[in-house]
Amino acid sequence: MTNLALSELRRPTERGYHAAYREHDINHCPGCGRTHWIIGRVSAECAFCATALPLAEASRQPGPVIIQHKNRDQHAWAA
Repeated sequence: MTNLALSELRRPTERGYHAAYREHDINHCPGCGRTHWIIGRVSAECAFCATALPLAEASRQPGPVIIQHKNRDQHAWAA
């Protein structure tokens, strides 16, 4: 990531609108306006239109979230 990109992330007023699911608020879906969510570890998904939002609490971690698969060397075969 360049220094310009890092400095833009640190200035939310210049970054623009950033939709995030906040745990103790009523969260309306930006896609359909409803309020029913399926909550995961790092994101919340609207139960009606499947719009996904990052959790505001998960974005406080330093650095990006890295997902590593245990069986990435093995091929997944369809049944």
